[in-house]
Amino acid sequence: MTKLTFGALTTLTVIATAPAAMAQDVAAGKTSFNKCLACHAIGEGAKNKVGPELNGLNGRKSGTAPDYNYTDANKNSGITWDEATFKEYIKDPKAKIPGTKMAFAGIKNETEINNLWAFISQFDKDGKIKQ
Repeated sequence: MTKLTFGALTTLTVIATAPAAMAQDVAAGKTSFNKCLACHAIGEGAKNKVGPELNGLNGRKSGTAPDYNYTDANKNSGITWDEATFKEYIKDPKAKIPGTKMAFAGIKNETEINNLWAFISQFDKDGKIKQ
């Protein structure tokens, strides 16, 4: 009976913790965003740099960050940023938007991409963290 109880508890623990293990990690995404900091800013007071500020990216049309000088490729891409589009783009930006001036090789690791999206998508257009 003890082995059966232990086995059941182990199974329940694995089931209960599985969603947490698959959840996106905002803190890890913030660390990953360090790769982006040379060109992009996010959060309150973010300004355009070499690349546009990324506040409110989720739902924003490509090529529309105020006061940023986009390429025609970005302005005419027809992209509205969402999770799926960002995840495809960040793997290989030049493949997703040929002619973009974003000089970044991309991120291939799916977990890192998920975490990065979790971090970026938490900011509204004013740079505040959504509640």
